[in-house]
Amino acid sequence: MRRLIIAIFCIAISLQLSAGKFDRTTIIPTQTDTPPILDGILNDDVWKNAKTVTDFITFMPDFGKDLSEKTIGYIAYDRDNLYFAFKCYDTEPNKIKASITARDNISDEDWVCVNLDTYNDQQSLSAFYVNPFGIQMDSRFMSGNEDASIDLVWYSSGKLNDEGYSVEIQIPLKSIRYSSGSPVEMGIFLERNISRSSEHGSYPELNPEKGYAMLTQLNPIVYHDLKKQTLLEILPAFTHSKRSSYKEGEMSTDFKKSDGHLTLKYGITSDLVLDATYNPDFSQIEADAGQVDINLRNSLFFSEKRPFFLEGNEIYKIGATQSSSNDPLRSIVHTRTIVNPIFGIKLAGKLGDKNNVLLLYAKDELPKIDGQNQFAHFPVFRYKRILNKDSYIGGIFTSRELENTYNRVGGLDGEVRLSPSSTLAFHSILSESQSILQDETLDINSGHSIGLTYWFSNRDIDYGLIFKDISTDFNVDMGYIKRTGMQIYAGYFKQKIYPKADFFNRIDGEIYTSAVNDKFYNMWEMFNYSAITIYFWGNAQFIAKYYLTNEIYLGERFKTNGFHTLLSKQITKGISAYTVLRWNNAIFYGDPHQGKTFKATGSITFQPSDKLSSQLSINYAQFRSNHNNEILYSYPLARLKLTYQLNKYLFFRGIGEYNGYYDNLVSDFLASFTYIPGTVIHLGYGSVYQNLGGDELCEINCRKLKLRERARGFFFKVSYLWRL
Repeated sequence: MRRLIIAIFCIAISLQLSAGKFDRTTIIPTQTDTPPILDGILNDDVWKNAKTVTDFITFMPDFGKDLSEKTIGYIAYDRDNLYFAFKCYDTEPNKIKASITARDNISDEDWVCVNLDTYNDQQSLSAFYVNPFGIQMDSRFMSGNEDASIDLVWYSSGKLNDEGYSVEIQIPLKSIRYSSGSPVEMGIFLERNISRSSEHGSYPELNPEKGYAMLTQLNPIVYHDLKKQTLLEILPAFTHSKRSSYKEGEMSTDFKKSDGHLTLKYGITSDLVLDATYNPDFSQIEADAGQVDINLRNSLFFSEKRPFFLEGNEIYKIGATQSSSNDPLRSIVHTRTIVNPIFGIKLAGKLGDKNNVLLLYAKDELPKIDGQNQFAHFPVFRYKRILNKDSYIGGIFTSRELENTYNRVGGLDGEVRLSPSSTLAFHSILSESQSILQDETLDINSGHSIGLTYWFSNRDIDYGLIFKDISTDFNVDMGYIKRTGMQIYAGYFKQKIYPKADFFNRIDGEIYTSAVNDKFYNMWEMFNYSAITIYFWGNAQFIAKYYLTNEIYLGERFKTNGFHTLLSKQITKGISAYTVLRWNNAIFYGDPHQGKTFKATGSITFQPSDKLSSQLSINYAQFRSNHNNEILYSYPLARLKLTYQLNKYLFFRGIGEYNGYYDNLVSDFLASFTYIPGTVIHLGYGSVYQNLGGDELCEINCRKLKLRERARGFFFKVSYLWRL
């Protein structure tokens, strides 16, 4: 009995000490009347007196170890801005990976990051990344989804030195949303990434029992006497574009247009913002990279890149979606379905302490029919009620309305934290669609999607249970769904092992199994895989995955099992590469029959200097029929991108992409100046060339490169952001 009492006492003391280790002490930052000069040199008076933190502890590749390189974080503010600085020591400064590159292009480099939960409600955070040259990257994180497409207005600088590097950051209060009143409480999480060893360290330390549930582990920070901000942004823009194509032996103009655009942003309060845009410029400065676009069961997915739709985009994430590799429902709202909007208006932010809202309306101009203008109307409403921790319950409604047809989608979703390591997510979404049949009668269909997922994650293991039921008539015109008429029962398990050998950082073994009922034919298919992932040799990664799968298509069961591998490595500071190879049985969807595919994807990046970089990417797919062993298609894609970054604001870029299936070559040239997001000048030119092949004397399979330009385009944009 005595031993039992002693054991219980020791366990209780151990648990108490463990709990105390991860307690969060509120940070009171230093207020200043003299802002720092952002030059990457930490010699300003504000940094001499600023609040500092030094205990950076790793959470990747393992938890709980002192970061190998000493790091100091500095925290200060004035009435209009938040200030942060990092002093990053490095015993091998010549191995620091950094480049003068375009914004949002530093993920594989050394960097520091300030993560801010500006409401301290454990629902979302804004992340501000900076590399040793002061180049920025930012993102928004909510419901397990990080959206890197946003571009906030903030300022940074960085400088390499003999001891490592230092970084300074200024975040204007007008660029973030936060609670009104005084004092203002936020949550903070500081990070440092050392690329050559794949080390991620943080302050505060993450609890391994909570894993990567970052939102519940931020440190509270309290700001006093912040100035009440009145946000008004005016963003006028001018664009000119011209497109030509080859017709009747010569290039002729298809399209030529000069246009003006206007976007407005008004902060009703510090946490509720109204956006409006008329004749918006949603032009992209870089075309989507080519993808294999044949023998597909579903349409390709292209990410949203247009500024008006990006802010608040993370709130569209629905619980229990994107929950596995064979989850067909990716999103209820995918705004790239709004192709040519005339105007839009959006209200996004918080009402009170517990209510997140987003209302959006856009009017989309469709191609004319019989000379008549056609329009589609897109209203969207999203609501999330904040519960305890990072839990919420929400509702969503979307619609695509035409004159006589519509698609309306609405329902409930949520995520509840059951324990420090586990969550339960769900959704119940209904759809109703009206269409016109050939005899001009109206047809109304309704459908549903129900999802339920349980997820557990800590330092050592991850596992989950998944249930999905998607009816045959479920339709989301404004979203993205690969397939309907499915019922999925799935389970997932991952074991993480941390070898003591220095060469290996971590080894993961994982198993996924699912049974899927195809409701159209009441037939069952399976999707199973086992995989091993090895993190080794600093930042190298190797994955080997075996699939045991089949698929129902048009009432027939086809084999789709196979094997794939991935290998990636930062070879030197200036050279990195990765390759993915996959062999599997597959379906030829055009004339359904069994076959085999081989797919290869690879990329190598070479940076000979801080300002110059090149990237060569290869994508190849081949299908061989089982009927006669004939190769039905070979689809090679090659893309070369060369970039010269003159400074942090101005770059010149050239892209050449060869599509071997269509036998054409695309060239794209761009000069781009970005002072801050919104204040930009872009000048671009692109051409498409068709290979006319060999001549009559050429033997079979002989091909000569004989290019003829069949399309070209010119693009110019200038815009200026006024912030009042």
